[in-house]
Amino acid sequence: MNLHPKELFPEVENLELLKHQTVTKRDLLNFGNILLHEFRSLPTAQEQPAQWLKSAEVRQLLKISPGTLQNLRVKGILNYKRVGGTLYYKYDDIKKMLEK
Repeated sequence: MNLHPKELFPEVENLELLKHQTVTKRDLLNFGNILLHEFRSLPTAQEQPAQWLKSAEVRQLLKISPGTLQNLRVKGILNYKRVGGTLYYKYDDIKKMLEK
């Protein structure tokens, strides 16, 4: 994050004056509000994928081939549900499999 002094101190015309001024509570409040806004605009690392994933999404997530995914199904390592012709995998089951 690269903040320009004008963002922090919009009321100051001459930025050279800032070198000789103390930081006030108002300045800290401005900085806190800007920082809070920046944090809220960041994508969260804890965003979880959808609860049910299709085969292609699981392969991309785990970086595995279709054959490897089929082996996980056949061996009963990874549970799945078939809806029509599409296979779905529960995200929690994938996490449990990886933790083993």
